[in-house]
Amino acid sequence: MERRGGPLPLNGNESERRDAARNRELLLDAAAGIVARRGVENLTMDDVARAAGVGKGTVFRRFGNRAGLMQALADQTGRDFQKAFMSGPPPLGPGAPAWERLRAFGAASINRLEVDGRVVRAAGSPGGADHAHPTQRLVRLHLIVLLREAGVQGDLELAAYQLAAFLEAGLLLHLSEDRGMPRSRLIEAWNVLVEGMTGGQDGRLLDQ
Repeated sequence: MERRGGPLPLNGNESERRDAARNRELLLDAAAGIVARRGVENLTMDDVARAAGVGKGTVFRRFGNRAGLMQALADQTGRDFQKAFMSGPPPLGPGAPAWERLRAFGAASINRLEVDGRVVRAAGSPGGADHAHPTQRLVRLHLIVLLREAGVQGDLELAAYQLAAFLEAGLLLHLSEDRGMPRSRLIEAWNVLVEGMTGGQDGRLLDQ
């Protein structure tokens, strides 16, 4: 019999999944706020629970431990950034020339270093970036597409690895924090690297 007067009620499983998703988002928002205000080194499960208005047990059940929370937060910041460069406004998103999008991609990656970079590094392995991680593969694919659109010839896969290596969170944080390099210097270095591969606005690969 057809039900009138509004949508069908959610069954128990659907309601639980939606509640779980909302709780996860609430906890990650609370964690991101703490990192932005106090730094990743001061993030604790107690603080996240308090900021989200839940018991500490809820945080542990959702993420297991602090490392699990950091990984989830890194994944969330990565997804937000992916959305920006895949479907957001230009020049980071579609709608700008490929060489301009390459420059914007580097600048955005470096500018998100202050908060997101520390989260990514805290969630990473001691051996450095996981090059097989889906996020890393997506970044390289995006760079390959932009290089191809810019008319670059040659081994685009290796070129994408070179570009992605410059934007690795551990390296950028080392240059920024340990070597004291301002973000403006890092962005300029990225632009030089991009121009060296694309030949600038005309989009041709410079001879090596």
